[in-house]
Amino acid sequence: MLAAQPSDHGLADGPVLLTGATGFLGMELLARYLERGERTVYALVRADDDASAAARLRAAAHEVLPDAERYDDRLVAVRGDVASPGLGLTDARREQLAERVTEIVHSAASVDFTLPLEEARAINVEGTRNMLDLALLAQRRGGLRRFSHVSTAYVAGTHRGVFGEDDLDLGQGHRNTYERTKWEAEKLVREHADVLPLQVFRPSIVVGERDSGWTPAFNVIYAPLKAFARGATTPVMPARRASPVDVVPVDYVADAIHALAGGGIDAEPGLTYSLAAGPQASSVGELIDLSAAAFERRRPLALQPWLYQRTVHQALLRRSTGARRRWLERGQVFYPYFALRARYDTTRAQEALVQRGIQVTQLPGYFDRLVRYAVTAQWGRRPLTRVEAAAQARRRQPRLAMPVALPAAAHASAAAGRHAGQVRAQA
Repeated sequence: MLAAQPSDHGLADGPVLLTGATGFLGMELLARYLERGERTVYALVRADDDASAAARLRAAAHEVLPDAERYDDRLVAVRGDVASPGLGLTDARREQLAERVTEIVHSAASVDFTLPLEEARAINVEGTRNMLDLALLAQRRGGLRRFSHVSTAYVAGTHRGVFGEDDLDLGQGHRNTYERTKWEAEKLVREHADVLPLQVFRPSIVVGERDSGWTPAFNVIYAPLKAFARGATTPVMPARRASPVDVVPVDYVADAIHALAGGGIDAEPGLTYSLAAGPQASSVGELIDLSAAAFERRRPLALQPWLYQRTVHQALLRRSTGARRRWLERGQVFYPYFALRARYDTTRAQEALVQRGIQVTQLPGYFDRLVRYAVTAQWGRRPLTRVEAAAQARRRQPRLAMPVALPAAAHASAAAGRHAGQVRAQA
């Protein structure tokens, strides 16, 4: 059963419920809610029994927080599953949870691009529906201050041009089941705008922390980075150098969500915030140049994806073996992201966050840290905790200083000069 704790005295400082708290972004949110306030934090955790759920949540807390045990009295694991009817909770347990929580932050999702559509819908759409049902129950029972839904900038799908924070259905298509089901989930959330105090957050590609590079998730841009590290890139790659690569560090996203959802910014309900780099976004060309410099590799030629697929891909497959062939086979799922034509308007988010000094950083300003951590962690085979990665970053701090005003090419050169030899030796 839920820990027998009395309800907090007000909606603003009452208990918060997190989903996805053992995932990448969810752990960062967990850290902020524990460190930056006194609220009780409930977390829905998949597990076989209550003891296992509690152990998973404690492990997540220790992953991201030093001395995590000091928060044990404010941290409550709730064994359940967003994809199960009623969240997998008994009626009594759902009622008890609904009576206690005053805020819900729903970040749990499948981010697998290749998941079959119905499986992706079961998690991303039906899971969101189940959380909305709990929110409605919480509102009836004790009052709900906010339901915050973590969507993605990639609900924009195949849209070309600027995609606004209020835009959702502009007739765009979607490249994979992740994009499609996150779009469907956000549409479902918006349908509740008249009955629930909602917020929607749309991060773009989320990468490691700016200071340490820490991440437990090595996907999306890490796939081509790993290919560079392994010498698996080909002389030609399917890409448009001018296409935006909208990348944001996880600490920016977590700071923004915490501040806007309940951490001090008086945000109006019913709004969508694009937590993307927007006008600060990098480009495919810049990412290629940074990667080639960091790993001392030759810079591949960017070829329009449709032309690459028609004329080059099969020939490269026939002539490639080992790591290069694996990249050619597995990397295809990411090819569409090297030729995007959408740009994300971030005006509302930036105007709201500037009052708290929360700003996105351009990728060249921390790219070297992303690479260094990925190499140190051997691309996830020997991961560090966030606490360990932060300690390493503090020890290296004098060597990490980099003038913000350096142009991109200088950033790449500086990054290569500082650590390319080490990276290449370890990669």
